Amino acid sequence: MDAHQNHPVKEGKQYRKWDGKTPYYTHPIWCATMIATETTLEEKTREEGVQTLLYHDVLEDTTEQLPNWLSERVKKLIQQMTYEGMAHEMSEIWEKPKEVRLYKLYDKASNLLDGQWMSSAKRNEYHNYTRRLLQDVEQNYGTLNITKLARAILGVKNER
Repeated sequence: MDAHQNHPVKEGKQYRKWDGKTPYYTHPIWCATMIATETTLEEKTREEGVQTLLYHDVLEDTTEQLPNWLSERVKKLIQQMTYEGMAHEMSEIWEKPKEVRLYKLYDKASNLLDGQWMSSAKRNEYHNYTRRLLQDVEQNYGTLNITKLARAILGVKNER
């Protein structure tokens, strides 16, 4: 929480875009809490996911470094979730481990929940990308709480 609140890369980044008031740290906490509810995932995937999602935006959005106590694997997962921009992310994500794509679905679903700030074009791009992540996650992990939520957000009927 401290990294996002007190060490953002630029002024204003400590708040969510949709209202400029909600503390940014609510986003990683939401993502981590959501994956913690996925009892059908392997425990290791869930535990690494909680840590990865709690810290997934630290390198991108703050001037802080990752805590030393995080395992090397979790640090690597966080680094694999960090991109220079959306275009890089959308092209490079498919070469990353399936866990990274799973964790990205939590990130994107959360952003879409409060994405009223997005332009029409940005929202369409986000929808298309999230839809691809959804299909990938369902193929690799089956039906999860996050896939149900992503389907509802995207207005995609359950085809399974």
